[in-house]
Amino acid sequence: MTLDPDFVRAQFPAFSEPNLQGQAFFENAGGSYTCGPVIERLERYYRERKVQPYAPYEASRLAGEEMDEARARLAEMLGVDHDELSFGPSTTQNTYVLAQAFREWLSEGDAIIVTDQDHEANSGPWRRLADAGIEVREWQINRETGLLELGTLENLLDERVRLVCFPHCSNIVGAINPVVEITAAAHAAGAFVCVDGVSYAPHGFVNVGDMGPDIYLFSAYKTYGPHQGIMVIRRELGSLLPNQGHWFNADSLYKRFTPAGPDHAQVAACAGMADYYETMAAHHGISGSATERTAGVHDLMRMHETELLQPVLDYLAEKNSVRLIGPRDASEKAPTVAVELPGPGEVAAAKLARHGIMTGGGDFYGSRPLQAMGIDLDKGVLRLSFVHYTSRDEINKLLNALDETL
Repeated sequence: MTLDPDFVRAQFPAFSEPNLQGQAFFENAGGSYTCGPVIERLERYYRERKVQPYAPYEASRLAGEEMDEARARLAEMLGVDHDELSFGPSTTQNTYVLAQAFREWLSEGDAIIVTDQDHEANSGPWRRLADAGIEVREWQINRETGLLELGTLENLLDERVRLVCFPHCSNIVGAINPVVEITAAAHAAGAFVCVDGVSYAPHGFVNVGDMGPDIYLFSAYKTYGPHQGIMVIRRELGSLLPNQGHWFNADSLYKRFTPAGPDHAQVAACAGMADYYETMAAHHGISGSATERTAGVHDLMRMHETELLQPVLDYLAEKNSVRLIGPRDASEKAPTVAVELPGPGEVAAAKLARHGIMTGGGDFYGSRPLQAMGIDLDKGVLRLSFVHYTSRDEINKLLNALDETL
């Protein structure tokens, strides 16, 4: 089974926009195009259901049902209970709220582990717990490869560690970390696990229930949806942490860690991401339960991305003038490719823009891994990132543009 790129691109209105014709989008790690079903649901909500939800009148009832539908369908796709999934304004905000809950729950002398491979959203809020007397231990990457090594983590784990935070994959290095193995090691030491899935989720939703982490976070605007943060908090941990929401919502697991009221329309529109996966599964003949269909679409996306990514990695690995960050094998990483150039990444991105390549340069809130690998933050990197709706023609366009630019 192979992915049908024409069908996929037909689900994204951006590819029909005249002002985007001739432009190849390679900054998907910063945010993806929005799929049609999400746009349709968002527009319908604003047109027909922009009222306070959960009241007995019809428009309100339908508004609440769409919000509940989004939570229920996404939770089922991710292999968790409906109330273990909640929405917030962004992953950065969701992480901050969780860190405050841990600040109240942990005791002085307890320890947590963070990495220097993370985007700052899954690093900074946890590191600030040091102000409350919590020991913060850093799981450091290999300075040459940028990889997190399990043996290094095991040297940091002991009975004082209560939480281990790490990315499913880094938005700089791109390497896919072994979540199941890392989670098992942390759990064996008595620690909970928080996984930042922001940079992996665009490449396919995973079965969080089977993988085992206690917290899994990602951003809907990077998974073809609206600007919302989505977080899974398993019941065992969620019931232990202090309520961060209104006191009268303390008995509702999905409201305990959302102190602000939800954006009703955007929450409802998130069901459009489930619609998109269903459409993808049906078109490609993928059947079974919701989690099985989700897994099938995930594998389809990853297979297509891996096939397109390998030529890009091979091309850059052969260039003596650039330093390719992360694995050279496409099966070991997401299609997020960072390269250190002789000059600033932003300058190279500006040159590529003249060739119809939309990408960016800088540190991408990943200053810690860049510093760990000895990369000047003033220079940063050029980052090329794509997803399953990227075509082979666009990859060829990128390689030709790189040839002229580098």
